[in-house]
Amino acid sequence: MKKILSVLLALSMACSLAACAGGSSSSEASSEATSEAVSSEAAATEEEAVPAEQDAPQLDAVASGEVMNYDQYMAADLDTEVTIQAYVQAKQSWWEDKATVYLQDQDGGYFAYDMACSEEDYEKLTEGTCIRVTGYKTEWSGEVEIMDGTFEFVDGADTFVSMPLDVTELLGTDELIYSQNQRVAFKGLTVAP
Repeated sequence: MKKILSVLLALSMACSLAACAGGSSSSEASSEATSEAVSSEAAATEEEAVPAEQDAPQLDAVASGEVMNYDQYMAADLDTEVTIQAYVQAKQSWWEDKATVYLQDQDGGYFAYDMACSEEDYEKLTEGTCIRVTGYKTEWSGEVEIMDGTFEFVDGADTFVSMPLDVTELLGTDELIYSQNQRVAFKGLTVAP
């Protein structure tokens, strides 16, 4: 069995080397063509990125580091720094001076993952407390989140506790993702083993 496996491995390696071999001139031409295609696609994407004047303030908010509304946050590119102001809805965990919490405002929900937080401040993060979070917008397994953020309490802010949004009708649809990180309810369902 070991001999067969060794022969198959050697054969696949030889095929791989043969496939990778080739003249440098054709790969250089291919590289140049690919670079030109990528450049023209990037230029087209940049032109499409701001199709209307209404998108300009959203991009300005990202660039300046000011507090974004939910639409600006969702429009921001992944791996860019974002700043949001929202209300604690639930705490998931605290470990080694990092907290993970669910936040929401009147427009949408946010998930702050591994946010710098002392244990004392974590105890103050009660439901409805308004905080301002600055971190990096990332995505993990389809969930959009704010990673490695810092936060500050917003003094004098009102409290806000969201009511669950009934999304039962959205089960099995692509629209359910738009309720991500919000407090939701599913009605009339049975949990079975």
